Amino acid sequence: MARELRIPKALTALPAPVRWLALPVALTCTTVVLIGSWSSSAAEVDVPHPADRAAGYCKALAAALPQELLGHPRVETSPASPYVAAWGSSPRTVVRCGIERPEELNGPHAADLSPTVDDLTWWSQKRSDGSYRLVATMRRAYVEVISPPGVYSSPLDPAAALTPLVKANIPG
Repeated sequence: MARELRIPKALTALPAPVRWLALPVALTCTTVVLIGSWSSSAAEVDVPHPADRAAGYCKALAAALPQELLGHPRVETSPASPYVAAWGSSPRTVVRCGIERPEELNGPHAADLSPTVDDLTWWSQKRSDGSYRLVATMRRAYVEVISPPGVYSSPLDPAAALTPLVKANIPG
């Protein structure tokens, strides 16, 4: 028993060249949408713009940053910048150097937990997404570390691992 090919009436009303192109155009559009929805491997970040002296310190820090941080490989950032570094997949650990002094340090949040690692104070702030923002204070350039939730046993782990590099490259 042979099956009949049934073409919808809407397609039979179209001229033959349009009918022939309908499937390839639909497949091309679907492919473009799928490819466009894939996320880039580069971490999207807000790039700071430090002043000249701080920029020099941040470039020195960038040259010293490791290719692996606590078992997570370094990934490219978008846009590429010597003031930003990221490690791991989603969620990522992100370091930004040369940020503006956090406004929260002028208000009641200044009293938030500020752990000290090897004589370097990290002001910490828990964010709404569960991540922690840690900022190295009392340095000539502010360094921010975003520690994603659930990646490390302690949110301070990435900042603690980076402490010697911050101290060596950014004077107090």
